Amino acid sequence: MSNTSNNVGGVDNTFRRKFDREEYLERAPKGPLVQRKPLKHRDYEVDLESRLGKTQVVTPVAPLSQQAGYYCSVCECVVKDSANYLDHINGKKHQRALGMSMRVERASLDQVRERFEVLKKRKDHGSFTEQDFDERILKQQQEEEERKRLRREKKKEKKEKAIEEPEMDPDVAAMMGFGGFGSSKK
Repeated sequence: MSNTSNNVGGVDNTFRRKFDREEYLERAPKGPLVQRKPLKHRDYEVDLESRLGKTQVVTPVAPLSQQAGYYCSVCECVVKDSANYLDHINGKKHQRALGMSMRVERASLDQVRERFEVLKKRKDHGSFTEQDFDERILKQQQEEEERKRLRREKKKEKKEKAIEEPEMDPDVAAMMGFGGFGSSKK
């Protein structure tokens, strides 16, 4: 009986998967893999406010670029709101379509020093004084007063228009059903 258990016949009963190294080496990609550039700063301003507060007619047959929401011409997709649009343009799919990996290039010491110099020059160039601050506050106050004045004028014009409209004949108003809305005082 022990003779049968040690006898290895032509049947493979180990149930383990066997890999053919030569076959997989043959399948492996030949040549270098696609090398993407590291992430870099955007060189353009993201326009999120140009269509803010505007109404738009949405039709089902309109092309993607004219549908409601933010259109990404790189990925050819429409995103419904600004937060999701920002997530999309900073996301992996969009960056890959631009040819960038999600890895950031490691900065050298010289690059960091150069960046500090640029920022220092920018800070010195646009120095901030209390006088600038006071001027900005005055300008904002003047703009606010102008808006209030325009609002008052519009209100006044509306009241004048309402007064200028001719009164209806009471019999015609009653016949049309407008007689019950007035006050009882005369």
